[in-house]
Amino acid sequence: MEETATTAGRHPAAFRWRDASTGQRRTLTAAGLGWMLDAFDVMLYSLVLAHLIAAFGMSKATAGLLNTLTLIASALGSIVFGVLADRYGRRRMLSASILTYSLFTFACGFSTTITMLAVLRFLLGLGMGGEWNTGAALVAESWPSSWRGRALGIVQSSWAVGYALAAMVAGLVLAHASWRWVFFAGVLPALVTFWIQRRVPEPELWKQQRAQPPAPAAGLWRKATPRLAALLAMNTFGMFAWWGLFTWLPAYLMLPVAQGGRGFALMGGTAFLVVLNLGGMLPGYLLFGVFADRWGRKRTIVAYLAIAAALVPWFAAARQPGTILLAASLVAFFGTGFFTGSGILGSELFPTAIRATALGVSYNLARGLSAFAPLIIGGLGETHGLAWAFGICGIAFALAAASALAVPETRGWELE
Repeated sequence: MEETATTAGRHPAAFRWRDASTGQRRTLTAAGLGWMLDAFDVMLYSLVLAHLIAAFGMSKATAGLLNTLTLIASALGSIVFGVLADRYGRRRMLSASILTYSLFTFACGFSTTITMLAVLRFLLGLGMGGEWNTGAALVAESWPSSWRGRALGIVQSSWAVGYALAAMVAGLVLAHASWRWVFFAGVLPALVTFWIQRRVPEPELWKQQRAQPPAPAAGLWRKATPRLAALLAMNTFGMFAWWGLFTWLPAYLMLPVAQGGRGFALMGGTAFLVVLNLGGMLPGYLLFGVFADRWGRKRTIVAYLAIAAALVPWFAAARQPGTILLAASLVAFFGTGFFTGSGILGSELFPTAIRATALGVSYNLARGLSAFAPLIIGGLGETHGLAWAFGICGIAFALAAASALAVPETRGWELE
């Protein structure tokens, strides 16, 4: 199927926001806001984790288990929302997923027991899983091949903005109120759904596909299975490393040295996380899209994952604040930036009729398969220290890089 990039009918040499259509800009904005606010809501848990451990008397293993439940739910939510998005539209399911995770994050503030908090974390995970694949499909089907990497890089980079925003909000709220009010702030993303439903168009590619006689689903999935298996393996190992490392990073910074942490004060740790996200994750996401459009998706993602694997031991061994910040920022650049590549590859490897579902399986099923990372790293941190446990995350990044070698190169592919 032919794609059009601009009103001029051809792809310009450089990515320019003003050359995109109004519909393209709105789809990218909607997906970016959804992913940013997903990060905002999800990371609130990690940012108040030390307070929850004290309030409920949880062990590190139990605290990790609660995040594991959220990741398992995200795998289920991605499949449910993906199937619905392929059938009823990307925009509608994007709104529904945002509404789900924001309302249940708000409800977490009312938790009085560990069980109640665990149930609410599971329910918000359903929306968290559905947002990514619906938003990625929305953008991929609206933007041309020559710009798709950079467009999805912008969307993915909004996670870093959401994480940094969560760190700032949590820091300000915790300075004046309890952890419950941090979760109450998580309802704000629900407001975005009103704009999405009124102003964001469905992709023409999806509309055309729905107007045609349906292709046999079995044939589509049979063709997609080898690609899906390779991408799923890469994502599973990469996410195990990411969730194991970044779930525990805030607590690692703020726990006392005697408990295996680095003893940062509350606001010092908050400032560290803001710098880490805006100076590490954000450019890692954005530049991945630039590199992928120029040099290829596969080459870029293998390089990112391999470099992340090499950097994790340095970060774990760092003791001085400046060295910790530099090492963590570089790990965040490469170890987080590779997720842009997952979105690009996933959107280009699969046909329109199953794109949102396949994206959900490749990305959020990987979340479910890697869901025990917070629990495992927390348990190892309990017995050996978090710095030692982070070494397992480095090994997982290396396995992700090896898995990426089996993923086809998709640069220049037109969407089916």
